[in-house]
Amino acid sequence: MVTLNDIAAKLGISKSTVSKGLNNASDVSEELRQRILETAAELGYSGRRAPKKLCIFIENMGYQDPNQFGYDLVAGFQEMAMSEGWVVDVVPLTEKYQRGTSYQQFMSHRGLRGAFVLGFSLLDPWMEEFRTAPIPTVLYDNCIKENPCMASVSCNNAGGLSAAVRHLYGLGHRRIGLLCGPLESYVLKERYSAYCGALKECGLPVDEDLIGMGYYVAESTRKYLPKLIEAGATAILCSDDSRAVAAYTECYDRRLNIPKDVSILGFDDQPIAAYMTPPLTTVRQDRLALGKCGYYALSCLLNGVAIDSIHLRAPLIVRGSTGPARGQDAVPSTQLKEEPLDAIGM
Repeated sequence: MVTLNDIAAKLGISKSTVSKGLNNASDVSEELRQRILETAAELGYSGRRAPKKLCIFIENMGYQDPNQFGYDLVAGFQEMAMSEGWVVDVVPLTEKYQRGTSYQQFMSHRGLRGAFVLGFSLLDPWMEEFRTAPIPTVLYDNCIKENPCMASVSCNNAGGLSAAVRHLYGLGHRRIGLLCGPLESYVLKERYSAYCGALKECGLPVDEDLIGMGYYVAESTRKYLPKLIEAGATAILCSDDSRAVAAYTECYDRRLNIPKDVSILGFDDQPIAAYMTPPLTTVRQDRLALGKCGYYALSCLLNGVAIDSIHLRAPLIVRGSTGPARGQDAVPSTQLKEEPLDAIGM
């Protein structure tokens, strides 16, 4: 029977260090702990072992209710991980906590082998640490290119936004506005760039008077939507469905008809989108599949496969909130359907 002494001899370390590594002691580095676990498995050690543990870090995102954005992301990851014997901790985070505790310390002290990170902005303290951390980590809607221990998972944000602009252009819209959060996240930068690029492809200028950015959804929408309308916007793209909901409210308050006076288009296809009045045209993210892909990417990293990124298709779902620009002929009903996107990368 394999003993702690056998593992210690194989690694050239003490028996007590092996014991600490197997029991997640804080004074054993993550790198050494991983080597101890791998050697124990290789030799067939059947003694008391630490459970296989992964973590989902989540910030700026609801996840406990099925109607919240993060619910399916978490559920998809857990479904895949738990079927392969992993214990998954879900840990809500704040920037304040990150400033007081390093990522590597957190992972090492709790015996966590890898993590799926949701909702981080580019300003989060751990984002800088991710550039060099040796821990297998998958980021949702973020990207750290220089670290082979990091992978990213997202929908095809650029393709989805481009499809949205092309859809509005096909309906006769030439003044297409954008309501967006501040460009402090990788995904919003990507969507903003796609908006600008798609306008140029359609031969339309990027007009700063048609762009409104702000931190707080309701307040910034209340501030910018009337400015976009005054600047001649006949359609408004929203960087997420929450802003689209706020845009509906502002339109109703100003007695603007959707889509006769202004078309509204969102991004995410949250559960509420199909039940709005009129139902919201939006770009769909398959969040359950994204969660499953998060586990798949992390599993690759844990097994020494330096995967880079996974992008899922982001189909445009055409509903009642988009219609012909004012003065344009009606669009045949056969065009009002899902518009699949032909972009997928890995």
